Amino acid sequence: MRIAILDFHLSEAKSICEVLSSVGHECDPLTSSTDLLSLLHDQPYDALVIGLQHPEEQQDLVRAVRKQASAAMPILIITSSTSEDDIIATLDAGANDYMFRPTRRRDLITRVLVLLRRAYPSQIDNEKLEIGPYIFEPRRGRLIAMGKPVDVTRKEFDLALLFLRNLGRPLSRALILETVWAGHSQAISRTMDTHVSRVRNKLNLIPRYSYRLSPVYGYGYRLDEIKPT
Repeated sequence: MRIAILDFHLSEAKSICEVLSSVGHECDPLTSSTDLLSLLHDQPYDALVIGLQHPEEQQDLVRAVRKQASAAMPILIITSSTSEDDIIATLDAGANDYMFRPTRRRDLITRVLVLLRRAYPSQIDNEKLEIGPYIFEPRRGRLIAMGKPVDVTRKEFDLALLFLRNLGRPLSRALILETVWAGHSQAISRTMDTHVSRVRNKLNLIPRYSYRLSPVYGYGYRLDEIKPT
């Protein structure tokens, strides 16, 4: 796949390109939003990775990209901001996913692969994503936990993947709604606890199996890995 990488540090853009090129993608490192928008007029990209310094700048660029590029093209945001409001605003602007700096090689490859599979299911093969004892097959929505297939809905699949990709990080209810359900529906919010409970039970996210999925009072949820002492 052809991917444009825009970062305010050229060295970081080149580093991300090297990682994605190592798994077969063709990448163009950029540092200018103007250059990116100009290139989108002349040559199509299959995905964008954007890491600008200011959240407002990222949001403006995402909106500009959505006005002229294919709606199917996924956009991954790399951010230094830990503000839930900033992240949600960027997703609302049209981004598909986000990750925090510093990026980790395996996580970056996985995030891009998931986005490409969702956008172009007929073009991407059916590789498996392994996170601890869990295996995710995004194209099929299939999940294997500790060697056994688990019967999950698509929302349960996406929710489990979100928690496991953010081990040790508290996630707000608003961010979970925006990422998994792409919205802030109060009706969905009221059933979130039920979805989380099902994911906890189906994946055994309990101390006995070295995980703890717990509520964060007045905020959201957090999944921790419990390491043997």
